[in-house]
This record gives sequence, C-alpha cells and structure tokens, in this order.
Amino acid sequence: MSNNLDFRRYLLHFAFAALAVCGISASAFAAPTAYPLTITNCGRSVTFEKAPERVVSVGQAMTEILLSLGLADRITGTAVWFSPVLKPFEAENKKIKRLADNDPSFESVVETDPELVAAEFEWHVGPNGSVGTYDQFSKVGINSYVAPADCAAKDNATGGDGVRNEMLKTEVIYQEIAELAAIFNVQDRGEALIARLKEREAKAIASVARVKVKDIPVIFWFSSKEINGEAFMAGRNGAPAYIMQALGAKNVITTNEEWPLVGWETAAGLDPAIIVIAGMDRRRYAADDPAVKLEFLKTDPVASKIDAVERKQLVVMDSQAMSPSIRLVDGIETLAEAIRQFGLVQ
Repeated sequence: MSNNLDFRRYLLHFAFAALAVCGISASAFAAPTAYPLTITNCGRSVTFEKAPERVVSVGQAMTEILLSLGLADRITGTAVWFSPVLKPFEAENKKIKRLADNDPSFESVVETDPELVAAEFEWHVGPNGSVGTYDQFSKVGINSYVAPADCAAKDNATGGDGVRNEMLKTEVIYQEIAELAAIFNVQDRGEALIARLKEREAKAIASVARVKVKDIPVIFWFSSKEINGEAFMAGRNGAPAYIMQALGAKNVITTNEEWPLVGWETAAGLDPAIIVIAGMDRRRYAADDPAVKLEFLKTDPVASKIDAVERKQLVVMDSQAMSPSIRLVDGIETLAEAIRQFGLVQ
C-alpha cells in the first residue's frame, strides 16, 4: 500500500514538473464543470445540460478563442473574418467550414446542426440579430452565447456599432475565456490561456511605463464606406481607447459611440500626432485595404496636411488587435513600439 502511494505521489510530482517546464502551473488542474451549468450572458440566463459537441462561431475573435482552447474539433462552421487566422491554428482552421466571410444566413448556421452558436457581436446574434435572434435559435434547440465585451456597459440598440458607456477592460475578455472554458469543460486550458495573456499584458504595460509618454494625441481609423467620405474612428471607451490609456496616449475622439463616423476636416482639426490604421483582408468597404488608406492620407488635400501624415507617423495595426480579442495585447505592443520609433518618448 505504501509503495503504491509513493508511486502515485511520484507520478503526480512528475506531472506537475512537466507542466512547469511547459509554462503551465499546477493550478491549471481545475475542477470539472458540474452540469447543468447556468450562466448569465448579456442580461439573460443560458443553461447547458452538457458540454456542446458542435458549435458555430460567428466572429473571428470568438473563433480564435475557441481554437486557443483546443476546441477545433467542435467547430462546425465559422463566419465574419477580417484577417488570416492566428498562425498556430492555420492547419486546423482549414478543416473547418467557412459559412461566410461576412454575415452568414440563419439557414447556413442551422444546417451545420450546432448545439451552440457563439457570436462576437450582439448585432449578429441577439434580440435583433442580423444572423438570428436568441428566440430563433432557441426555437430550433440551439443555445446562443455572445461575447461579454459586446454587452458590458454597452448599448447595441442605437444602430451602427453601438454605444459603450464605460471603458473596456481586458478583464471582460478573460471573463469570456473562463466562461467558454466552463461551458466546454476545459477549465484547465482556460486558466492556462488567461495566465499567458495576463503575463503578456503586464509585460507590455511595464515596458511602456518605462517610456513615460503623456497625452500623445492619437486616432484609430478602422475603415470607411467611401474612401473620400467619413471614416470609422475609435470612440473613447472601446478597445483602442484601452490601448491608448495603457500607454498614456490621448484619444482625441470623445464620443461614446464604438466606431463613430468622423469627417476628415474634423479629424484634421483634432491634430493627431499618430494615426493608427486597421490592416485586414476583408474587402467589405472601400477603405478596408490599408494600402488604400495610406494612399488617401498622402493625396487627400485635407488629410495630407495633418501633422501625423506629414511626419509619416502612421501605424498599420491588425484589425483584430484593435478589437476586444486575445490580440488586444498585440495592439498595446504595436503602438508602444511606434511611439518609441517616432521619437515621441519624453
């Protein structure tokens, strides 16, 4: 009996040691989910009788979280893509059916026979979802889950990309990871992923703290419906605002709208020292292509006179890094490096 106990202790010690070498702590051994599991999601209760075997993911950020949790074999379809998938998941992602690059139809989602549809944005899946409403999916026996970041202190009933009344925090992204890990009974993977992201975020902010920047005026330009028309620029409480706050930079757009339309004469009057433009493969709007954005800034009679353009203080950032996603830390690192390269450090 004693020998068997010693042997089991040895195996347990060996397992912990192996995890430590891989950068995973012993705390990654989380308790399994007790079903039925009920969570509060975007103001409603959602109950799971068991871990879903089949899920459709509507939104690239949502898909990349599911892939990061090792759930590629559960994903029956994806939609709403902006950029190539994260490199570690290229092979797995190729095997997953892409229902649409942009909005999928309700029928195409249901045809994959999912137990769960997980959406990045409430305007895709929600009370008035363009893909389907909560009730529509519920009536055909499909659960629905929306990223908490799209609901926390945010009003999506106003049209467009919604109004965010409080600053986005990365904690709400970690909440999403933890909830999805619990839903699929992979809490150990969720805890490990959150730990890695928190470590990277802390390092990125610490590196910027040494730089000591202060109130550098910045604009984030996502896209434009017409290249010569108004531009979708980041409001004061979204993911780009969090990036700027973390770096000590100043968002010169002060509206609570997530991505308000702003004219270039107005933008020029705000005199940004840096313009961050979204890079993406999506080609839904005229200014989705970053090369088109750069050409416009160089040639437009108003935009070309902005200080940031004349000084060539332009940053191309992956669109997913300026969204509530696991790439948000990339955004902090990208802008911090640009601030240093442009010589704006105090």
